[in-house]
Amino acid sequence: MPSEPQPIADRIGFARLTKRAFDGENLFPLWQELMGKVEAGTAAAGEQLDLALITQLFGHKQAGLQVQSETLAQHQLFRSPCASAQPQLRVLALAADIDMGGNTPIEFLLESSGIELLTLYVVDGVPLPDPLPPHDVAIVIASDSAECRGALATIEARADSWPVPLLNAPKLIRQLDRDKLYRLIGDVDGLDIPATIPVPREALAAVAEGKATLQDATEGVAFPVIVRPRGSHAGFGLARIDGCAALTAYLAERSEPDYFVARYVDYASDDGLFRKYRIVVVDGQPYACHMAIADRWDIWYLNAGMAQSASKRLEEAAFFHTFDFGFARRHRTALRGITERIGLDYFTIDCAQTPRGDLLVFEIDNTAVVHNMDSPELYPYKPPQMTRIFDAFAAMLERHVAARRQNVA
Repeated sequence: MPSEPQPIADRIGFARLTKRAFDGENLFPLWQELMGKVEAGTAAAGEQLDLALITQLFGHKQAGLQVQSETLAQHQLFRSPCASAQPQLRVLALAADIDMGGNTPIEFLLESSGIELLTLYVVDGVPLPDPLPPHDVAIVIASDSAECRGALATIEARADSWPVPLLNAPKLIRQLDRDKLYRLIGDVDGLDIPATIPVPREALAAVAEGKATLQDATEGVAFPVIVRPRGSHAGFGLARIDGCAALTAYLAERSEPDYFVARYVDYASDDGLFRKYRIVVVDGQPYACHMAIADRWDIWYLNAGMAQSASKRLEEAAFFHTFDFGFARRHRTALRGITERIGLDYFTIDCAQTPRGDLLVFEIDNTAVVHNMDSPELYPYKPPQMTRIFDAFAAMLERHVAARRQNVA
């Protein structure tokens, strides 16, 4: 039986609030205002979701998630700010109830597009609306994580009968977790991706205590290795372990029950520096997103000191300007193989180059942050490149909508 249509709740949203925090604005007065409305019982659903996000931005993850879950139990459909007062296209993003890094930050991709963005949170125990909210194209933005499994299953159950194009199909997203990714793309030519082995804490503890060998626990992987808690991102809990003593010290500081272990690859360049790249693939086409340069292997953009080094920024700018006929051409076989195997309409690749010239893949997912928040004065080469990516994303949505309309006609 059709359900009563749920009203759309407006919110400030992820992109605007994150940008304000990134620029150093004090969001505490806004938090106080929204908290006051919640305590008075006058907060709208969108305001409650904004409160949940601000709380997470303050570093209080669990408190923010509690507010978010309580909100989503009552209301699931939200509208983000749109650059056009009369948008010609409406996209429905299908999200999960997870922390702020667990869904594709699609607001950044569409912020200046003039495309209206609705987000439907798919919550355990709450069926999808029937009929679905009016939209022209849909995209799944939930990740391949334990918290999203229920949402992905719910969407997949309706995928074949979705009334409009459904991008980033859930069955494809479920291939992206680190251990499954190796099995999917490990034999692509020109690619190096170390096997990622899930190992329970007890097995690692046995290795640390000398009761078992690392090869026995990891299907043949030997020291040195990279260890991280299963499900972690952005370097959380990531460590290089060279032997049993280091493994003992690592476990003494961690409490997670499950870990990923992979062989360590020394990807330093001839100058001793490490270079890590983020590539965005939109509609089958790769684009440069960023390049981080540091004297440490455990590198991501925020710890690379790019803002403090004009020479690093100059190299990143050159990477952007030469990408199509440089990096992308050099690794075209690997990038083509990855794109074909992954099959998603939109995803990101975090990678490097090995000394022998292979593309070293660290992670592929659909939820990495792709944004245009960096200072245009400090990074003048970034806005044009980000605009290329955003335009390509909007064009992809428009292409699918146009193709459907032509088929219907």
